[in-house]
Amino acid sequence: MKIAVLGGTGLIGSQVVRLLTEHGHEAVPLSPSNGVDLLTGAGLDDGLKGADVVVNLTNSPTFDEKSPAFFRTTMENMVAAAQRQGVGHAVILSIVGVDLVPGLDYYRAKVLQEDILKAGPVPWSIVRATQFFEFVPAVLSWTSDEHAVRLPATPVQPLASADIAAEVAKVSVGAPLNGYRDVAGPEVFTLDELGRIALAAKGDDRPVVLDPAAGMFAAVPGDALIAKGDAHLATTTFREWLAQ
Repeated sequence: MKIAVLGGTGLIGSQVVRLLTEHGHEAVPLSPSNGVDLLTGAGLDDGLKGADVVVNLTNSPTFDEKSPAFFRTTMENMVAAAQRQGVGHAVILSIVGVDLVPGLDYYRAKVLQEDILKAGPVPWSIVRATQFFEFVPAVLSWTSDEHAVRLPATPVQPLASADIAAEVAKVSVGAPLNGYRDVAGPEVFTLDELGRIALAAKGDDRPVVLDPAAGMFAAVPGDALIAKGDAHLATTTFREWLAQ
């Protein structure tokens, strides 16, 4: 199969391209570096020409009120080009529980991205993942100073990007789901607990202070970000990942 991977040079995209290539598929990474600009649509038709599947792993450069415009423009461009080029399957990566967190601009933007795909003419699949292990340092940095890290006790179920990439690759080569595939980590933590584990692994002795109002995850209600039902659970634990 020929699979065009938008955002194919990023954290998840580069791993998806490698996995697909190893399994004998023609995986083509598309990004501004090789002439494909999803925001303007430049190069998009050429990039999707002959593709059986398009996978969109691009992300908004911000998490704020500007993110809906990014996802609206890029998804409308992608869906239109995929239809013109006769692509038979479109896949995007979203977030477990994304529709349960209306208090965050970025999560509303991701719901918009999903809705545009679902309303379009191209058969589709949406992989919803929990938070990435790789993003934990950034999350800590948002609410930290030299003295302490402040975090809410939001329940999270993170996983390694490699496990997300494997699920995206698997879905991409299968029949369109016209539905969702959820993937999550094997363990549930509160965010403050996860922060303590991460800091200890780096030898950082700053305390983690429980603060219900700290950071973007303070807006998450209850266990909205925890996988439900028949989600695929990855096997790599956070401590195993830290030890790599």
